[in-house]
Amino acid sequence: MSGLGGTLPPMSETHPLTPAAHTRLTAEFEDLTSRGRIQIAEKIERARELGDLSENGDYHAAKEEQGHMEGRIRQLESILEHCEIVDAVDDGTVQAGSIVTLRYEGDGEVQRYFVGSIEEQREGLEVLSPASPLGQTLVGAKAGQKVSYEAPTGAELSVEVVEVDTP
Repeated sequence: MSGLGGTLPPMSETHPLTPAAHTRLTAEFEDLTSRGRIQIAEKIERARELGDLSENGDYHAAKEEQGHMEGRIRQLESILEHCEIVDAVDDGTVQAGSIVTLRYEGDGEVQRYFVGSIEEQREGLEVLSPASPLGQTLVGAKAGQKVSYEAPTGAELSVEVVEVDTP
């Protein structure tokens, strides 16, 4: 999964999270490492009782589900170990946790983004990572300010910060 400006940050990178997202991810981690693991183990055991494992679709499906769950557990563990809990401050600047409206130079189109972790995706808004080239340039900018950044393609792009909202 990726937001605007690239893929998920490397697992060792700091993840800015709002308090609500931190609480939600912690609860998901605790649920998966307790109830989730118990349920998967039970599914695998029931599937083993059905006989020959080499041709047992239930067993293979349960093992695949276990692999996906363990991957998500590792991802959550890394995010929570390397997170920074941020409270967006309503000072008019772009920061993790704010919603920014941008106008791209050349086409005049206005687009709104949530600045933060992909884990905090908001309905109807693309996520803009503060670690992306555009995100790094925008952090600290105010409404009315124009900024330029180098896109991953190497092109120099300019945007105007139209509005900064702090939810």
